[in-house]
Amino acid sequence: MDFRIFTEPQQGASYDDLLAVAQATEQLGFDAFFRSDHYLRMGAGDSGPGPTDAWTTLAGLARETSRIRLGTLVSSVTYRYPGILAIQVAQVDQMSGGRAELGLGTGWFEEEHRAYGIPFPPKRFGLLEEQLEIVTGLWATEPGERYSFSGEHYTLENSPALPKPVQSPLPVIVGGQGARRTPLLAARFATEFNIPFPASGAIPGLFENVRSACVSIGRDPGELTYSVAQIAVVGASEAEFERRAAAVGREPAELRTNGLAGTPSEVIDKIGALREQGVERVYLQIMDLADLDHLDLIAREVVSKL
Repeated sequence: MDFRIFTEPQQGASYDDLLAVAQATEQLGFDAFFRSDHYLRMGAGDSGPGPTDAWTTLAGLARETSRIRLGTLVSSVTYRYPGILAIQVAQVDQMSGGRAELGLGTGWFEEEHRAYGIPFPPKRFGLLEEQLEIVTGLWATEPGERYSFSGEHYTLENSPALPKPVQSPLPVIVGGQGARRTPLLAARFATEFNIPFPASGAIPGLFENVRSACVSIGRDPGELTYSVAQIAVVGASEAEFERRAAAVGREPAELRTNGLAGTPSEVIDKIGALREQGVERVYLQIMDLADLDHLDLIAREVVSKL
């Protein structure tokens, strides 16, 4: 099972904050550093220095790390045209020596769109479908050939489809809890299917939806990686756990119900239960980016035991 660190920088973090977490992620043996792609803090509180752009951040981290994989969970189709996104991600993949991954979704946070003048159409699933087809199509076009696409939302004519990522295919993550359209998109375009913050007992059925969608189009369901994202708050003692829960504004009992939370032994048991439900990769959502000791504890007392 892979363990990835997943951050929410829009809550208040500078690039230097993210660099410290990414380098700790690498040094402590985690598989990857991922970040959300948002431009506005959610909820009340200090926004700190303000937002950082996801792909600008990952480009910087590509040159300041050497092993961990780097990606978004997830970028929104409303932020970038698909041709530009394909160029950005391919460039980060080149800058990192083949370590970039793209998580792509419809976007949902209307307030941030209003705050920064970004259009927020009421129907966005069609945008996601076309962007996935375009981005993967551009990357798959053989060097020297041209790529064209004509859809309801985007038209590309005679594109040279450059630059190319180092990886072929570059990993693409599709996630969500929809019963029909999302599983089919994952089956068509993704290398990984992710369930963000799943309710208890929901995981097997959501994974089965994706496997069935793969079978329906003649794809081997085993080609995909099946993952979840959950908040992680761990303390070596009950007092330390309660202190970390308070630092991120959550109640200890609620965290134990809805996240990977509690003492190391409790979290190990929770991850074991996830494995039994078919989870192959876990994104550990870390909200307090200043607490690097938290990462060290998870690496030493949780991940190393699994």
